[in-house]
Amino acid sequence: MVDTACRLFYAEGIHAVGVDRIATEARVTRATFCRYFPSKDDLVLVYLGEADAAMRQRVDEAVAAGLPAADTIRALSKSVAGSVQSPGYRGCAFLNAVAEFPNPEHPVHVAVLAHRQWFLDKVTELLADIRETPAEAAAHHFVMMRDGATVVGCLFDPGMVRNAFLRGVEGLLRRHVASDKAELADI
Repeated sequence: MVDTACRLFYAEGIHAVGVDRIATEARVTRATFCRYFPSKDDLVLVYLGEADAAMRQRVDEAVAAGLPAADTIRALSKSVAGSVQSPGYRGCAFLNAVAEFPNPEHPVHVAVLAHRQWFLDKVTELLADIRETPAEAAAHHFVMMRDGATVVGCLFDPGMVRNAFLRGVEGLLRRHVASDKAELADI
């Protein structure tokens, strides 16, 4: 069920896919579906949990490689860029989900924000490891570039988006390494 829901939610949108369709394609009865997921929102949270786990694994693998922090940022960037070029790419699962659940108090919206905060914190840590200066501004810049790449990656030529994103990351890293505290605030 979860694999079917993840595939359909990502490919077609969360609100566009009904519980009956998920149950039918997963070859389970609606009663079985409801036993495991009392509401569709429960399944949506599992879907986002799967996407979160996949991103955390990619980050953990990049960090575990033992590279310098700047190279770890590059590895994460290449992972993002690779996703943009993958077949069937439809953008960031989290940005897509939050667009469908705009209420900031809805559990799906809260889950998206929690994932994004974790990612921002991880990028901030890595950038702080490069240079002992405040890294928050540079981390926000990185996340915004990632967001832009993941949004336009399904609208424009993925190769162009990939290259623009990776060039942007290189520029950000150069600026972060060379900047003093006053300049970082201007990023």
